[in-house]
Amino acid sequence: MMINYLHKFRLDKKTAYVIGGLGLIGKEISKAYAMAGAKVIILDVKKKEGILFEEKMQNLGYKLKYIYFDCSKTKNLEKNFLKILRNYGKPNIFTNCSYPQTKDWSKNSFDKITYNSLRKNIDIHLNSYIWLAKLVAERMVKNKDSGSIIQLSSIYGLVGQDTNIYKNTKMKENLSYSVIKGGIINLTRQMASYYGKFNIRVNSICPGAIKGHVAGLQLKQDSNFIKQYSKSLQRFQDCIINENSIMSNKSYSWSFQ
Repeated sequence: MMINYLHKFRLDKKTAYVIGGLGLIGKEISKAYAMAGAKVIILDVKKKEGILFEEKMQNLGYKLKYIYFDCSKTKNLEKNFLKILRNYGKPNIFTNCSYPQTKDWSKNSFDKITYNSLRKNIDIHLNSYIWLAKLVAERMVKNKDSGSIIQLSSIYGLVGQDTNIYKNTKMKENLSYSVIKGGIINLTRQMASYYGKFNIRVNSICPGAIKGHVAGLQLKQDSNFIKQYSKSLQRFQDCIINENSIMSNKSYSWSFQ
């Protein structure tokens, strides 16, 4: 008997929330969920792009809804998110790809960062990840439902940034980024440990460099950076990351080893 492996990844009758679902990574995740049969709820700050993307996907026959949502508005974060949960229901899959940042994000290097900027970026980025994931997990527990929580971290949440890759570019290392992404990984470990008994799986994705604009600068990546980063990949071989089936319906919980 031939096994239909693609069928095992179907998400029919599932609801997937994607925070930051219009970003470089988030949009592709949103497409994948929709193509797998899920009802996708995108929460993002890009209103015009969100409306156009929703219309495009719906015209193709996919179930996708865009809702304006700003993670940086921490004062009303819980209130605004719980309102969305009441209106659109609890997610079976919750993925956070958001990248909230202050206007001075490009000045968060060791030699230029201010205490206020560090504190603000941790609050709007790391703390919003923590609180949104907790709200979703507690709703899953309350409803006695299993589910999957996926949070976007980075290779630089696992290892220190190689400053050599920024030589002869306008890019620099970012203190806040490493602290935030490392925090997301340990948040994932702790949530996986705690919520596993409720059949809630919690995982982090830790990608390396992705071709696109430079966060905080809106510049294309420098050719020197691309060349130097490619050479630095050798040092990542010692990083062992679990490969998990993040869209599987099996109810297991894993943390990084």
